[in-house]
Amino acid sequence: MLVGLGGFAGSVSRYGLSVASQRFSIEWPIGTLAANVLGCLAIGILTGLSARGETLSPEIRLALATGFCGGFTTMSSMVYETAEMIRSSEYLHAMVYVTGTFLLSMTAFVAGTMTLRILIKIGGG
Repeated sequence: MLVGLGGFAGSVSRYGLSVASQRFSIEWPIGTLAANVLGCLAIGILTGLSARGETLSPEIRLALATGFCGGFTTMSSMVYETAEMIRSSEYLHAMVYVTGTFLLSMTAFVAGTMTLRILIKIGGG
């Protein structure tokens, strides 16, 4: 139930982000890229909190990490959009999109875990 509720919230949030991002570009999948990067930032923070022990209950971690982040991020959309770029012979765009998504998402994950560590140090925890 928690995963389903989290997934619902994540999916609706991703859709809202995709609609909002269309103001900037309809041709480039900014919404999917942003969802993947932000989702990786969020799961980086959740991973950092979980590493601290009982900061988050197992139920909350399940709802947020598996549910919300799972519903918010979307590998299938990224693959579809990349395939459409390749089908349209936009090979450079496809390569930049895939590489950029991976690098930005990994950077966001690391930034999430590092930011949490810094905040914990500042807070004396």
